[in-house]
Amino acid sequence: MHARKLLSILTIGVVALILQFALGHADWAQILITLTGAFFSFLMLIEMVKTLRSGKYGVDLLAISAVVATLAVGEYWASIVVLIMLIGGDTLEDYAAHRAGKELQSLLDNTPETAHILRHDTLEDVNIDQVQIGDTLVVRPGETVPVDGKILTGTSEVDEASLTGESRPVYKAPGDTVMSGSVNGSQALRLRAEQLATDSQYQKIVRLVAESQARPAKFVRLADRYAVPFTAIAYLIAGIAWLLAKDPVRFAQVLVVASPCPLILAAPIALVSGMSRASRNGVIVKSGTTIEKLATVKTAAFDKTGTLTTGQLTLDQIVPQAPFTKTDLLQYAASAEQSSNHVLARSLVQAAKELPLFNCDHLTEHTGQGIEAQVNGKIVKAGKLALADPKGTQTPRTQTAIYVNIDGQFAGYITFKDQIRHEAATTLERLKQQGVAQTLMITGDQRAIAETVGKQIGIDMVKADCLPEEKINLITTLPVNQHPVMMVGDGVNDAPALAKADVGVAMGAHGSTAASESADVVILKDDLSYLNRAMTISQDTMKVAKQAVWIGIAICIGLMLIASTGLIPAFIGAMFQEIVDTVSILWALKARAEHHKKIPAQLPPAASGTINK
Repeated sequence: MHARKLLSILTIGVVALILQFALGHADWAQILITLTGAFFSFLMLIEMVKTLRSGKYGVDLLAISAVVATLAVGEYWASIVVLIMLIGGDTLEDYAAHRAGKELQSLLDNTPETAHILRHDTLEDVNIDQVQIGDTLVVRPGETVPVDGKILTGTSEVDEASLTGESRPVYKAPGDTVMSGSVNGSQALRLRAEQLATDSQYQKIVRLVAESQARPAKFVRLADRYAVPFTAIAYLIAGIAWLLAKDPVRFAQVLVVASPCPLILAAPIALVSGMSRASRNGVIVKSGTTIEKLATVKTAAFDKTGTLTTGQLTLDQIVPQAPFTKTDLLQYAASAEQSSNHVLARSLVQAAKELPLFNCDHLTEHTGQGIEAQVNGKIVKAGKLALADPKGTQTPRTQTAIYVNIDGQFAGYITFKDQIRHEAATTLERLKQQGVAQTLMITGDQRAIAETVGKQIGIDMVKADCLPEEKINLITTLPVNQHPVMMVGDGVNDAPALAKADVGVAMGAHGSTAASESADVVILKDDLSYLNRAMTISQDTMKVAKQAVWIGIAICIGLMLIASTGLIPAFIGAMFQEIVDTVSILWALKARAEHHKKIPAQLPPAASGTINK
């Protein structure tokens, strides 16, 4: 669109040049440029009115004033240069945004479309949408993994750079998980499909990329912050120059060099560039405004299970209550929990993989408490102690546990162990260095367990036994001076809090789709230190954006002061404006580069260990 406008204006400019300098019809050249300037000024005026009606203020008024003023005083060649600058700036923004977003677009371009299914010792090529969970797939050397799966046979170096930002290939062997979108190395792999194509990691990322591209970067806050005073200064200098010189030409000369491009172009380009840089580093940032908020986060709140801990729970103890046996307790609890996606449920089912599970009917979920279902003709309740033992006859454990009630009788409990993420303490320490004043843990687990974890990793404040709605209340009721608030989580129960936080961050590698879709930022690797990457990139981006704006404004004010003395003719001033815009935009593109030392993918272990979560 902008490119076509630019081509039209350039064509008109060439025709005007021929009319005046080749054919000697200066009056016709002036008429043609005047009509062109009036037409495009009218279009810009309509856009400005729409902007004002939406409740925003921009600097389009300066551009319109510069065109109208130069036409009014007969400086029509200056007006055509200003128009070329404005439309050319928009075209350059389109180009820069396209360049900055090419890493995002590459994800869409490389989406796997086919898979090799092994059926009766014969390979069959099918569309990836036809792949079912449990199918055996073959991934040849150099091919893209079509769906998430687990390796059955073969070893290879797998490139996960497009998913995690980690450039070094990862060694994979039987039993390891491979993600869709990763590229196989030099050896063929045979794997079992663990997810449908639509639920696989690569497709999730593609959806997030599409969403981020549909929500273009808008530097509304910063632009609005400077737009009003900048416009006022420009009119003040132009008005005083006119008054002192008693010549309206001086007014036009000043406005011609009052370039609004540092505000309307440079800052958005910096934000798009920062989003592109983030994607290369394994982090999807869905909007430009998220960059601005993330750079100034004051409070960081975390879920515990799967976020500060690995979420990979292992069975610790099975403690039945007579007349039930350990096998009874494990079999009935796992049968009831087999349809749940909760990390405890998955760990429980994994622990009971050697046992035959019963059919589960009439499943009911009690929010924040557990589940109730009919299993093998018996009513089974599994979850927190209050659900399994409503009479309060049992003492709660200080470990993470599932308590079980069978047919109205307390049947015992099953405990689990979890690992604190080895990078958790270092990540929190680094967040403090990056300007985060307060860290919170907001979890549904018991207070004793949560406080143990919090103490080990250095959390400032622990809020335990929280239901999803209580997590939201805690975030929304924080004092104004503790905002922006960042919430980090990975589960379905975290999705409402992620949506309500100023910045919601989802651990997307193994987290739920609901969490990723409701979040503003998605970390593509199961590594909490990528949060520091996101903060660093956001702060770098904001620094570059502000520099681009201030460099442009400073040059513009200097040129306006010089133009007020009459030393810069309108036509020359319009050419100077092109230089100002080019400098500002090129500076903004620095946000795309890795101009700071890259944060390592794995931070050194600081506080780790097994905890009875």
